[in-house]
Amino acid sequence: MNLLDPIGWAIVLLVVGCGLLVLEVFVPSGGLLSFLAFVALVASMVVAFNRNVTTGLSFTAIAVLAVPLAIGLAFKLWPKTPMGKAILGELPSEEETRPDEPRRTLVGRVGVAQSLMLPSGAVLIDGKLFDAVSQGIAIDPGHPVVVVEVKGNRVMVRPAGAAEAQAAAFEPDDVLSRPIEDFGFDSLEDPLA
Repeated sequence: MNLLDPIGWAIVLLVVGCGLLVLEVFVPSGGLLSFLAFVALVASMVVAFNRNVTTGLSFTAIAVLAVPLAIGLAFKLWPKTPMGKAILGELPSEEETRPDEPRRTLVGRVGVAQSLMLPSGAVLIDGKLFDAVSQGIAIDPGHPVVVVEVKGNRVMVRPAGAAEAQAAAFEPDDVLSRPIEDFGFDSLEDPLA
C-alpha cells in the first residue's frame, strides 16, 4: 500500500479531520477549523466509498467513534493548558472546600428558624445565623429546628420535637446557672465522706 492508494488517502484525511477538531478546542477560530475538519472527514468517507462500500462503511464507523473520542480527549486536556488555566483559574484545594470546624459541631444542636423554610432559609443557632435546608418539610419562622447533617456548606435541619425544643429553651449560656441534675449527678451526697 503506497500513499496514493485510496485507503491511504482516506486514513490521512480521517486523521487530519480529527486533528483539526482537537485544534479547534485549543485555538478558537470561530468555527473555521471545525468546518475544515468536517470537510476532511467527509472527503475521507467519500474516498473510502469510492474504493468499495464495505471500506466506506468501515470508515464511517471509525469516524463515528474517533470524532467523539478526539473531542473528549481535547476537552480533558484543555484545563491543563495555559489558556485553559487562564480562563478557568486554579481549582480549589480539598482543604479550601472543607467546611469550617464550627459547622461540624452543629449536628444535634437546636436552633430557631428565622425565615420561612421552603426548603431553604435562615436558622439561628447559638446566636449565629446560618443558611440551612429543611428535610423537605416547610418550617415556619420561629419554629425550633434540630441540625441533622452538615455537608460542605449545607446545613440540613428538621423540625424539633417538643422535648428537644424545651431542652434547648431551658439551656442558659451560663453553665453555673444550670441545675446540677443536668450534669448527670444522681445525688448530692459528698463523695469524700
